[in-house]
Amino acid sequence: MSRPVRAAVIQMGSAGFDVDATLGRISSRVAEAAAQGAEIAVLPEAVLGGYPKGLDFGARVGLRLDRGRDAFQRYHAAAVDLPGPALGRLSRIAADNRVYLVVGVVERDGGTLYCTQVHLDRRGRFLGKHRKTMPTASERLIWGFGDGSTLPVFDTEHGRVGGAICWENYMPLLRMALYGDQVQLYCASTVDDRPTWQHAMHHIAYEGRCFVLSAAQVMRRRDYPDDYDALGDNDPDALLIHGGSVIVSPFGETLAGPLYDAEGVLVAELDLDQIARGKYDLDVVGHYARPDLFQLHVNTRPQRPVARTNGGPPPALSEGDGPEYPTPHDE
Repeated sequence: MSRPVRAAVIQMGSAGFDVDATLGRISSRVAEAAAQGAEIAVLPEAVLGGYPKGLDFGARVGLRLDRGRDAFQRYHAAAVDLPGPALGRLSRIAADNRVYLVVGVVERDGGTLYCTQVHLDRRGRFLGKHRKTMPTASERLIWGFGDGSTLPVFDTEHGRVGGAICWENYMPLLRMALYGDQVQLYCASTVDDRPTWQHAMHHIAYEGRCFVLSAAQVMRRRDYPDDYDALGDNDPDALLIHGGSVIVSPFGETLAGPLYDAEGVLVAELDLDQIARGKYDLDVVGHYARPDLFQLHVNTRPQRPVARTNGGPPPALSEGDGPEYPTPHDE
């Protein structure tokens, strides 16, 4: 018999273009989850760095406007480096609250931004990251594409933890890759607040026989700066992102949520033995697969545009090679 896991999804928004203020919000919400006994907490897509809902970045076919370049420069400045000071703050938040964290960040890597999910254990150690492999629609203008080297599933004391970001969850082969790595706690961070999102989360939980922890942003006009082009609606209370966070069981049952139009923390106790009970009659990467007919091949090699083979600077530390920061609290 497995030990139950108490899990939380945190529905919140960013302080637009203000990393320090957003980290303060994250710290408060994680403490709230910890006070309810949460051992693992999932936060929304791009909550640190922000989701620029409604901005067009001055793009036209064959044309980029200077105001769009200015908007991207501002967004680039508000992104976070991995490793970097913001990750250090997240590490301390995880360690101080003894909570495993999955946090959506806008990652800055040179001149390119990525929509990224970072994982930190309850001692504050950075375990690794997942970069969104397929930005949706206009997101492709501002975010780069992740490769197969950042599709981790971490074997933790809370179970096997992995995840996908927003519309990646609509990619059947990406889901299959996570199922193949025996994901148990499937962390779906998002800004998709449409009713169809709920159908997808229930389907994924039932299909993968896993627990789905979906954290969505909720954002009001007042969360953005005064000069933000908020789709023509300058009412401070206008909702730009409505939320929809939810926790779903391996049998497609709602355990908590969905929560709309307000910030909050949803908590549920997860019985991991439900996973084996569910896979009794449906294991899509086991007895319910037909590898003689269908196979998925996943390229997990880093795709680097510049590869140094003789001399040059040493390669950056890869995910899984060890913590990027000292552990704040050793046991």
